[in-house]
Amino acid sequence: MKTLAAALALSLATLAGGCATIPEAAPVAVIEQREPVTILVSIDGFRADYLDRGLTPTLSGLAAGGATGAMRPSFPSKTFPNHWTLVTGLVPDHNGITANKMEDPERPDEVFTMANVDPFWWADAKPVWVEAEEAGIRSAAMFWPGSAVPWGGTPQRYGPVDDGLLPSDWQAFSMQVSNTQRVNSVIDWLRRPAEIRPEFLTLYFDTVDSAGHSGGPDSEELNAALRDIDGHIASLLAGLATLGQPANLVIVADHGMAATSSERVIVLDEMADASLYRMVENGPYATFEATDGNTGAFEAAILGEHEHMDCWRKQEIPARLRYGTHRRIPSYLCLADVGWTITSSRPDAAWSGGTHGYDPAAPEMAALFIAHGPAFRAGATLAGFDNTAVAPLIRKLIGLPSATRADGDLEKLEGAFAE
Repeated sequence: MKTLAAALALSLATLAGGCATIPEAAPVAVIEQREPVTILVSIDGFRADYLDRGLTPTLSGLAAGGATGAMRPSFPSKTFPNHWTLVTGLVPDHNGITANKMEDPERPDEVFTMANVDPFWWADAKPVWVEAEEAGIRSAAMFWPGSAVPWGGTPQRYGPVDDGLLPSDWQAFSMQVSNTQRVNSVIDWLRRPAEIRPEFLTLYFDTVDSAGHSGGPDSEELNAALRDIDGHIASLLAGLATLGQPANLVIVADHGMAATSSERVIVLDEMADASLYRMVENGPYATFEATDGNTGAFEAAILGEHEHMDCWRKQEIPARLRYGTHRRIPSYLCLADVGWTITSSRPDAAWSGGTHGYDPAAPEMAALFIAHGPAFRAGATLAGFDNTAVAPLIRKLIGLPSATRADGDLEKLEGAFAE
C-alpha cells in the first residue's frame, strides 16, 4: 500500500507530465556537543571581601554555585609578580618577576617596566599556556601580564622574536580596549570551528584596580566599578550559554586594596640623607641600593626601629614572605604597615586613594577566588590558601601533568572538586 507521501509525489509527477522531481528534505541542524573549556579570569584588585557588598549578584551566584575562598597573594602583592605566580605556580622570588619595576645585574643599563615583553625578563618560569601549546592544547589570551611575550625566544635588536612560544591567539594589553570588547573577543574565539577553537583561555580586567587606586576601596567609584564588572561577567556567561559552551571558570584577583592618604607617609629623607642610597621602588614597600662607599652609614640609618615600617637586608627578609634570593631583588627592603606609604620626601599636596603591595597576610590584601563549572561542586567554602595553588588547578583542568617545579599544590583546594 502506498503511503500518502508517495501518492502525492506520484500525483505531482503525473500533473507535470512525468518530468517533476521530488524536493529533498531540508537538513536537520546537528547541535554540537562541546567539551568544557577552561577560562581563567583576572579581576585585578578585587579584594576578597568586595564579594560581600551585595553589588555583584553574578559573581556571588557563581561563588554560591561553586567554590570560593579568600586567597593570599604572594609577596610583593603587586600586579605583575602575582599574575606571573598565578600562571607559573612559583612565587616571585622564584619566577623572576620580582616587582613591577626591576633591575638586573646582567643588564645594568635596563629597567623592567610593565610594558616589557623581552623574553629575557620572563625566562625563569614557564607559563601554563606555553606548556599547553607544547602539549597540543590550544590556548588564547585576552590580556594577561606576560601573555604577549614570545616565551623562550631569542631577543632581537630588530624585527620580531620568531623562535619563542605564545598562545595560539593573544592580544597585547591596551586600556583602550573596553571590557565589552574583551568579553566579545573571548566569545568570538569560542565561535570558531573545533579544530581552531581554544581549550584554555585567559581574560583580564583592570577597571576595579584602577577605581581602587583612584578613589580608595570604600569609594563610590570603586562600587560602580564592581557593578560594571559584574555586568561583564554576566555577558560572558550569556555568550557561553548562547554557544552551548560549558566552561570551568576560575575567577581570581592578584591582590586586594588598602586605603591610603597623604596623612600616612613615611619620609625617608627625614631619616637617611638622600646621598646615602638609591631607591628602586617606593610605596607600600621600598627597595634600595646603598651608594658607593655609604653602606655602613645607610644601614645605620635604615635598619633601626621605625614607626610604621620594618627594614631588612635582602638576606634577612622574614622567611614567611618567601622573598630575598633572586638577583633582581635589591639589597635592602622596607615594608610599611598597611595603609602607610614610603616616600622619599614629604608630599606637597593632600591626596587619598588606595594601593597594594603590603604583607600578603593582611586581610586588606586578600584576593578573590571563585571556581565554577562542571569540575567543581556547589557551595564549597575554602579556608584561606596561597595563590601558588592556582597554576596546579589550571593544569588539572586542562589535562597537564603536575609541574616539575612548584611552590604550591592542590591540597587546600581538594574540597572544591566535584566527586
